[in-house]
Amino acid sequence: MQPLHARYPFLAAAREAVEAAAVDLGEVVATDDAVTQRALERVERAITDGTVGEPHRRTRVELLSYPVARVLVSLVDQHVCTRKYARAEAEAAREQFSTEFEATTEFKSTQSQRIELRDLLAEFDLSGSVHEAETGYWVDVGTYLDLAADQRGDQWRLVNRPLADGRVRIAAEELHVLLKQAIRHRVTDGLPFDVPDAIASELDEEVDHLQEVLAELDLTREIDTVVPEMFPPCMQALLDQVQKGEHLEHHSRFAIAAFLTSIGMTTDEIVDLFQVNPGFGEEATRYQVDHIRGDTSPTEYSTPACSTMVSYGDCVNKDDLCERISHPMAYYEKKLDDAEDDDLVDWREENGESGEDEADA
Repeated sequence: MQPLHARYPFLAAAREAVEAAAVDLGEVVATDDAVTQRALERVERAITDGTVGEPHRRTRVELLSYPVARVLVSLVDQHVCTRKYARAEAEAAREQFSTEFEATTEFKSTQSQRIELRDLLAEFDLSGSVHEAETGYWVDVGTYLDLAADQRGDQWRLVNRPLADGRVRIAAEELHVLLKQAIRHRVTDGLPFDVPDAIASELDEEVDHLQEVLAELDLTREIDTVVPEMFPPCMQALLDQVQKGEHLEHHSRFAIAAFLTSIGMTTDEIVDLFQVNPGFGEEATRYQVDHIRGDTSPTEYSTPACSTMVSYGDCVNKDDLCERISHPMAYYEKKLDDAEDDDLVDWREENGESGEDEADA
C-alpha cells in the first residue's frame, strides 16, 4: 500500500493493492477503530461541509477508510448522502492532483508517488480523447458532453465553445474540472451496494450517527434549478394552466409566481411565462413578481404551505410524496435530491439552447 494509493483510493491500482494484501473488511471494521473512525469522518464531513477531512498520517488507515466509507454510504442508503460523498471525494482528488500537476521539485526524489496528467487520462480511458494544444487542450466532443453534462453556466454549453474537427477547446483548469467529474462518476459507480450482515452489524453506531447528522442538517438551499417535471403536482397544474392561457385566480397566480421566484427564476422569465395568460399586462405582472420577491416591498414572500394551498383549492393531484411533506418547496427539494444528476436538465438551458440552435440554422 503506497501513499499514492491513499491519496487516490479510487484508482484501479489502489483497489488491487487492497486485494493483494488480502484485507478482510469484516475484520477491519471489527478490530481497527482508526480505520472506522476515519471512514466515518470522510462521510460526515462530506455531508456537512463538502470535504473528506484531513488525511490520516498512516497510509494503511487512510487507504482502507475509503472502502469502509463506501460501506457506510451504502448502509445509510440516501441519495443526498451518496451525492454529497461522491462530490467531496472528487473535489478532494481535484485539489490534490492540481497541486501535483504543478509541482516541480516536491516529488522529484519519489516520482512514483506523484500522479501526472497522463496517469489520470489513462485511468479513465481518456488518453485518446484529450489532445494537448499550444495553450490548453482539445477534447473529443463526445467525451466533453459526457463529462461537462453536470456543469452549470453558459461557458460549458457546447454552443459557446470553440469547436473544430469534432473536438472542443478547453483550458487546463477546465480539464481539471472534467477529470473531477470522471472521478465523481467512478466513486458513485456501484453505490449503494448490498453489505453483508456481518459487516453491517459492526457499523450500527456509525450508521445511526450519520442518519442523525442527515436528519439535523438543514438541507434547504438556494435553489437555482428549474425542472418542471419535478414540480409538486399543485405547481405543475398551475403552470399547465398558465401555459394553456387559462384564467387563474389571484391566489393561484400568487402561489405559482412565488414558487417560481423561490426556485431561481428571474422576473423577466416569469413575465414571459405569463404572456399567454388572459388579461396579461406586463407592467402589472412585473410589479406583482417584484413585489413577491421583495424588490418593491419590505417583505420577501415565500411559497404558500400545503395547508394554504388546500384552503385555496389549489392542492390537486396529490401523490405519495405529498402525504409525507407539508410544503411545495420541501417536495421540490426532495425530488431534486433523489434525482440522478443526468436528469436535472434546467428548463431554461433547454429552451435557450434550442433557440440558439434555431437562430444558427
